[in-house]
Amino acid sequence: MRLQDQLMQQLTAAEPEMIKIRRYLHAHPEVSFHEKATAAYLKKFYQDLGLTTTDYGDGYGFVVDIDSGHPGPQLALRADFDALAIQEVNDLPFKSQTPNVMHACGHDGHTAYLMILARTLSNLKDQLHGRVRIIHQPAEEVSPGGAKSMLAAGVLDGIDHVLGLHVMSSMPTGSIGYHLNAAQTGRANFTVTFTGKGGHASMPHLSNDAIVAGSYFVTALQTVVSRRIDPFDTGSVTIGSFDGVGSFNAIKEQVQLKGDVRLMNEDTRQTLRDQITQIANGVGATFGVQVDMNYDDNYPVLMNDAALTQQVIDSIRSADIPEITKIFDCGPQDPSEDFAYFAQAKPSSFIYAGCQTAPGENHPHHSPDFMMNEDCLLIAAKAMGSATLALLTAPED
Repeated sequence: MRLQDQLMQQLTAAEPEMIKIRRYLHAHPEVSFHEKATAAYLKKFYQDLGLTTTDYGDGYGFVVDIDSGHPGPQLALRADFDALAIQEVNDLPFKSQTPNVMHACGHDGHTAYLMILARTLSNLKDQLHGRVRIIHQPAEEVSPGGAKSMLAAGVLDGIDHVLGLHVMSSMPTGSIGYHLNAAQTGRANFTVTFTGKGGHASMPHLSNDAIVAGSYFVTALQTVVSRRIDPFDTGSVTIGSFDGVGSFNAIKEQVQLKGDVRLMNEDTRQTLRDQITQIANGVGATFGVQVDMNYDDNYPVLMNDAALTQQVIDSIRSADIPEITKIFDCGPQDPSEDFAYFAQAKPSSFIYAGCQTAPGENHPHHSPDFMMNEDCLLIAAKAMGSATLALLTAPED
């Protein structure tokens, strides 16, 4: 039997286990940088297979190396395993058992498919060439992210290429999406505090209203993208929180705003930062309020290596996987991903598996009712498995 057929057959047989793992993880989520029990569960899976786990980074990240014993490429496959601080509203038998924590982005699915794929590749390793490094990464959702410390610890030393996959509830189940070059936005976050002087609402002349200053800041920010960014570039600035809660008859002394910045061209990153900072300081000078700005430039633009990504997609097409009904260029994606740090370090490819529950249904990522069609798990495993074989199989094989 061909190696490709062996891989497909073993993955298909393991689909129920894949779903079982995903549901266990879904029921027991842990937020970024606190995934202790999740990491222990994953490690036990590998240790029961007789595979060694090696910790990397400051958090709970670890790797499993599957060495064929034959010379060849060094490939890494990565999946994240953190959850979000969201209260799940779905009425599922495996809904989150942890209050205010939920797998609302599909990382439970990423982890489940990669665990079963890793076991299958281990079973077939004698027929491969080179090595597969399985990277289980924590803390993708929260800056500075889990990838950064794993990289600093040398997780990609000796690795040639890195592959990753994200399930997408906006894409039909059965589809594989990809994009060459700049594939996902870079990101920054900022917190700005305006401090004036509080007072009685009937005596505004004796006070200095921080709410007015903050409101002008929000309005002025609307010019950053429209007047400072090239129209052919992508950028967004969003105020996600304006904390000015007080009473109806008191002038607020201090307000705090939190903002989100996205970009698709790293050349615009400094422009965005400079403009936002300049506007904040300008508001401070105009209204005579104190300004405290904390600006965090974090995730880079995710750059897919064009040649590698094309090779990955060609291998998935050639595999003729029956569960995959569509392979398409989905264009750049709006969310940010700390996989981008891996892509900065090594030629990498990050692709997408549709997980829409049914045509027309909408269960967005990061929402309390996020759901996936679990058929996507087998599709993800087969797609990434096919790409792995293409990269680690000698031409004569």
